[in-house]
Amino acid sequence: MYAGTGIPQRLQIGNHSKDRPVSAMSSQQLDQISLTSLKGVGPALEKKFHQLGIYNVQDLLFHLPLRYEDRTRIDSIGRLSVGQHVQLQGEIIGCNIQFGRRRSLHCVLRDNSGVISLRFFHFSAAQKKSLHSGAQLRCYGEVRRGRAGMELYHPEYKVLQDPDSEPIADSLTPIYPATEGLQQGRLRNVARQALELLERSEQLRDYLPPQLVTKLRLQSLTDAIRHVHQPPIDTSLNYLSGAVNPGQKRLAFEELLAHRLCMRRFKNDSNKQTAPQLLADNELLTRYLRQLPFVLTNAQQTAYQEIASDLSGACPMLRLLQGDVGSGKTVVAALSALHAIGSDYQVALMAPTEILAEQHLLNFREWFEPLGITVGWLSGKSKGSERKKTLDSLVTGMCQLLIGTHALFQDEVVYARLGLIIIDEQHRFGVHQRLALRDKAATGDLNPHQLVMTATPIPRTLAMSAYADLDNSIIDEFPPGRTPVNTAVVASNRRDEVVQRIDNACSDGNQAYWVCTLIEESETLQCQAAEATAKHLAQQLPHLSVGLIHGRMKSKQKREMMERFKGGDLQLLVATTVIEIGVDVPNASLMVIENPERLGLAQLHQLRGRIGRGSVHSHCLLLYQTPLSESSKQRLAVMRESTDGFYIAEKDLELRGPGQVLGTQQAGLMTFRVADIGRDAALLDEVRDASEIVLTQFPEIVDPLIRRWLGDIANYVNV
Repeated sequence: MYAGTGIPQRLQIGNHSKDRPVSAMSSQQLDQISLTSLKGVGPALEKKFHQLGIYNVQDLLFHLPLRYEDRTRIDSIGRLSVGQHVQLQGEIIGCNIQFGRRRSLHCVLRDNSGVISLRFFHFSAAQKKSLHSGAQLRCYGEVRRGRAGMELYHPEYKVLQDPDSEPIADSLTPIYPATEGLQQGRLRNVARQALELLERSEQLRDYLPPQLVTKLRLQSLTDAIRHVHQPPIDTSLNYLSGAVNPGQKRLAFEELLAHRLCMRRFKNDSNKQTAPQLLADNELLTRYLRQLPFVLTNAQQTAYQEIASDLSGACPMLRLLQGDVGSGKTVVAALSALHAIGSDYQVALMAPTEILAEQHLLNFREWFEPLGITVGWLSGKSKGSERKKTLDSLVTGMCQLLIGTHALFQDEVVYARLGLIIIDEQHRFGVHQRLALRDKAATGDLNPHQLVMTATPIPRTLAMSAYADLDNSIIDEFPPGRTPVNTAVVASNRRDEVVQRIDNACSDGNQAYWVCTLIEESETLQCQAAEATAKHLAQQLPHLSVGLIHGRMKSKQKREMMERFKGGDLQLLVATTVIEIGVDVPNASLMVIENPERLGLAQLHQLRGRIGRGSVHSHCLLLYQTPLSESSKQRLAVMRESTDGFYIAEKDLELRGPGQVLGTQQAGLMTFRVADIGRDAALLDEVRDASEIVLTQFPEIVDPLIRRWLGDIANYVNV
């Protein structure tokens, strides 16, 4: 089709060094046919495909488009507008190198309706030679406003020898996930060859039982693959993102089924393992509850009873404890830890950040040390004799509860009798890391129980897919005394009014946070911005004590700063998002979040949860920069309208997608190729039912399905 793409006029299938007859390959299963059997794929290009997880022809067929472009027609230059993606055909009437801020090759293309500029900032001598006056050209690109009027920057193009006989695409042009050095043209070329092999051989195994396909009215696998790679000419460009079409429905169903089967298999494998049967020491639990200044809510009691029932069983508990910010999950975790410790087993509590882990350390030492329980600490920064002392106390069993970051599961950390693992804010670790802990934490024939907690409520659709291996407990009730937080959205040009609001709140004896959000994904710049903001606010409010906390400070400095704020020595704390979780200062009643448009809904909700923990009415001000994008307007509107974490989680999923909500976009398990959790939610009940049928009646297809959609699952669990 276009220059540099290597797409031939007629598809030929054969090895680059030695042709093989199509009939020979037609009899092979497609997952047995190597990539080098395809025209134009040599060892170097094969390595590029391997980077995308593509090792054979079947893998190519399941390397599905991200989106499409419409190259089924030729557009008129005279009717173009900025922002359009267009395919043009015409004659080059001028081409020269221009010098400015950047050297560029500038060509003028003319058809019978007008002229347009084509500009190339990267070009070769061969390109310049081929783009001469009089050459006939077909090109595709986005119309932009340039120095010479409307322009296409770096369009894909092809010089035409006979314009009248050059065919136009009869289906939408797919755009595939790619990697450096593997252009779209090459991908389309080999994908087209793979489709031709599919047409000739039909040797693509359909693992779904026929009765399931018929019952759910699913399209055949071959038809679905064909339609997603080459949608018909009358198909909308939003073929993948719009309403579910038959091909997409079939593939999304199979992909969701593979993901759920993967998680259910872990659950079933876990049920075959043996765990210590933990019997609670009721006297220990009673002594703990007696020292609390409040009574447990009904939701907390129910959640603990569900956990206690699991802990007393012989199979490892795998339970997700959900609860909105401030609903009292930590108390339930403490009861669970005491349950294990009362049975003479150790507990490991892991948090994603040092500041959250340290907050847990303060709470648990305050609660547990009066009960005679030894609480230890371990992080990546634990060094020397302190670290050795902690490790020795674990081996002897003297340390009964160990709190820390992911350092809790390094190779040299050995537990005497580990009975329970508690993972807080587990989505920060990634789904595959949670699965890996089961193997790493096993001691002898016994596997510890696992309790994973999140203050970011998991939408039902995600719970049915990413957490299908976990039982679910929900704390949907707040302790008495919590006051709802009022949220206002304020433009940054009203910053002085916001500063005055802080002055008024602190003058009334309350405390406030000023949160500086991420700048260009750089922690260094974020910390610099926080330092500058703290300095500026201290100048504007000289009668207030202003503190600063950010991620590049040493643990001791952060701990001291938080203690000063909790103790009331500081009235205003300027912070980065390190305070998102684990910070509890009941006297803080005002929070300003600067540039909230940079954050997702779940993170904004977490930050807002730092206030409203006392009896004073609290306010959260979202200080945004103008102009706002449509998606930012939607997110901030949700924050203003609701304080319900479960509603906010559903909206976050809708706006950002499962990968970002889970924090596992790069982790693999929740990076879907076709499925979209929001769009395909209606399939999930059928997927759940089908997974149980497959596991019980067709267990032989579980591994092949998982391998087809997730690759070698060992890559995900042996982290």
